[in-house]
Amino acid sequence: MEPDKELNPDTDDLPLQANTNHILVRHYVLDLMVHFDNRVINGSIVLFLEPCSGVKIKSEDDIGSGAGDGVKITACGSKPEVKAKNIQFSHLWNTTSVGDFTLVLDCCDLDVSKVEEVDITSVSAMSGLIPEGTPEKSESISANPQAAFIQNLFSMPSTQWRRKHQFFSLCSRAPSAKDGSSLHFYRDHWSLQVRKKGVMSPEDFPHVIRIYYSTKPTGASVRWIKDQDNRVCVYTAGSPINNRALFPCQEPPVAMSTWQATVRAPSECVVLMSGEEQADPTEDSDTHFFIWNYYVTMPMPASTFTLAVGHWCNVKVRIPPLLGNEGEDSCYCGKTPQHRADYDKWTELVSGLGCSSDEAGKDFPFQTGSRRDQTTSSDSAFCHSSPEDEKLSVTDYSGMVDDSIACSHGDYPCRFTEQSAWSQRVIPHRVFSPVCLLQKAQGVLKLLPQCLAAAHAVLGVHPFPRLDVLIVPAGFSSLGMASPHIIFLSQSVLCSESPSSGVSGLSLCGSRICHEIAHSWFGLVIGARDWTEEWISEGFATFLEDIIWNQAQQLSLQDTMEQSDLKALLRWRRLSDELQNSKEELQVLRPNLEKTGQVSDSGSSTVKHALNPEKTFMQVHYLKGYFLLKFLASQIGEQKLVDFFRLFVGKYHGQLVLSQDFLQMLLITFPDMERKGLTLSAIYAEWLDRPGIPKWLYERSAVWSKARLVEEVKAEVVKWILFSQSHQGKGRKRKRIEPKVNYKELTSDQLVMLLELLLEESEVSVASMHALQRTYSLQEQDAEVQHRWCELVVKNAYTQAYGDVEHFLVHDQAMGVYLYGELMVQEDPEQQALARRCYSLVQEEMDQSARRVVEEMIL
Repeated sequence: MEPDKELNPDTDDLPLQANTNHILVRHYVLDLMVHFDNRVINGSIVLFLEPCSGVKIKSEDDIGSGAGDGVKITACGSKPEVKAKNIQFSHLWNTTSVGDFTLVLDCCDLDVSKVEEVDITSVSAMSGLIPEGTPEKSESISANPQAAFIQNLFSMPSTQWRRKHQFFSLCSRAPSAKDGSSLHFYRDHWSLQVRKKGVMSPEDFPHVIRIYYSTKPTGASVRWIKDQDNRVCVYTAGSPINNRALFPCQEPPVAMSTWQATVRAPSECVVLMSGEEQADPTEDSDTHFFIWNYYVTMPMPASTFTLAVGHWCNVKVRIPPLLGNEGEDSCYCGKTPQHRADYDKWTELVSGLGCSSDEAGKDFPFQTGSRRDQTTSSDSAFCHSSPEDEKLSVTDYSGMVDDSIACSHGDYPCRFTEQSAWSQRVIPHRVFSPVCLLQKAQGVLKLLPQCLAAAHAVLGVHPFPRLDVLIVPAGFSSLGMASPHIIFLSQSVLCSESPSSGVSGLSLCGSRICHEIAHSWFGLVIGARDWTEEWISEGFATFLEDIIWNQAQQLSLQDTMEQSDLKALLRWRRLSDELQNSKEELQVLRPNLEKTGQVSDSGSSTVKHALNPEKTFMQVHYLKGYFLLKFLASQIGEQKLVDFFRLFVGKYHGQLVLSQDFLQMLLITFPDMERKGLTLSAIYAEWLDRPGIPKWLYERSAVWSKARLVEEVKAEVVKWILFSQSHQGKGRKRKRIEPKVNYKELTSDQLVMLLELLLEESEVSVASMHALQRTYSLQEQDAEVQHRWCELVVKNAYTQAYGDVEHFLVHDQAMGVYLYGELMVQEDPEQQALARRCYSLVQEEMDQSARRVVEEMIL
């Protein structure tokens, strides 16, 4: 790939240009200010760098065409049109030698104003890092004091992490280098390149640099949007380009680092971020903004950094009037005795988890008055599992190491060696939401303790010490996204308040929460070394969401097996449909095949298909990965596989893995598998490296289709088909007494199956559509059921329910993209007008990828 080539984000792969084999960012310090008036975040980022030892930088003659080799990207090699875009920097760039070492950072949609070297030798406290030593060491320190200070800072043991972060903070505020000159830098579309004149190796490159920059309102890493209360907010989008439009960074997953951040935002706002302690904001006397500070001590890829700033409220547990103070403003006002019984059951559950019902039921105002009072008190903001666990909301791991646990990762404060963490079933947690969704968000707050406790029972110690959950704006592109210490949830998963939905109304919300919690183990504390192997994260989370959710509900073994079979069949149908309507190249779980994990000499690479808009809405990595794990469970037993997960996490936590790391360890642990012919190459060939559906899945789907819960649905489908046939062709005025049909009550998953099977019918009568809607209160069911209902409405042109379709497209944008296609393909003028009207209502808040796909359908 030509280094300065402008990639087409609709067709090309995503470049990871950072030269991580030459030099690594070990720590970031961000100092940012959020401006809602012009939708910009500006400030600075300080990078603490460590050269990679033993690296030979190629000369210009040796350089190939691999992307990201910083030493070959020079102004004289740039295209004229690229030079024109960067004319303000090109002169400075040309003044450096082509032999100078180049730091290459991943960067996009950022305005960089200055890059400077930081003089950390001016920080008096740094002298304490250099112990008295031999004359040779003294000479080395005299020759390069910056390098000596930084190396000693990096080498501080994890038990001194607080002191280490203090040093990072002090250094980040140090002045620029004494000569006062800026470093030379150059921006192309995908990278920021930095040089210091006369420096020809990474060892001699400045070890601490400061970059002043600002984001752009249209930057793809951040989303400026109005929330459900019509107030502007901003959050990191988790888009394919990750965080490179939020700050210059090293995007390749191998570039794991720690970070700390100071964020200034208007005083009425809440700043949420992936951080190990909840922030206690202070007021900036100059700007009257509030200052929020977060940090992490576990090295992680820059892509896991998450930020959200908005006018959100902390969701509080509210006691019903029948149980508490009659005068309280309660969100349970007017609820039925059944709701009171549900609350009693929930209170009993929380008490069983160790969370005081008195504490859980404290009443706090929902109004957005004093933000600090509502969101920063550790006594009120968290639900704790016990008084002991409450202390862990401010975590210091010093002196808490269990010597019997040997970690394989580098030195950092690890919860897997913290004895008290192993018994902490429920970590401290909070839920934030727009005001208009506070009541519905109560369901998330109630489900969290049992989901966290269930995840602990299945997988063991929670990798992170706390958790925030944010209900994001309607334009969020998926049902959820997990980052360290924070989960984004779509409003589409919020629990139904309708009594008709019953317990099944919790299914989508509970399973999605469990899916995102599972990512703490698979996706975050263990990450994929090659981002094309998404199944390592998504397949595992999909497989584990069922196990954790079943555990949370305390289902019997029989119920667990039946629910598992029904879900497997639903996913099989979804995967089968997706594979029939997608390109084969997008169906492979290991698209780089034997080159998976390989990078160029500099460390650069590309993420295959990352910018392909078709892939954005595919679930093949979720579903095919899930079925691979179902297959492995069928060979060794589900419980044995889950027990193996705990062994795998124990060995690989804090590290990045490839598929073979998991599969090889599995085959070694269960040698009988290889004797059955299940070799590593056989699994690759059948499951990871080939498009289409593996043979086992075809065979197994026939078994799932005969499961009891599925047979119940089939029996109901027959009733509805007969009902529909008896009403087809009848005039509206013709009436006759119909025999009463007893329809069986169905769970939400069964309703999804029922509607999918009815979608296979050529026609469903108007009378049947009306009866379906009335019988199951379909417009009050969860979003998965409503989605199928809307498809049925569109297919049968059931005009009386077009309002349901419009409501779904406006409020459930994460799920409704392909419904636009259904509305257009029918070539019905009324339906096409409906599609265009809905798009006009939401286009400003839609995710960029979703908007492009919808525009192709309707314009």
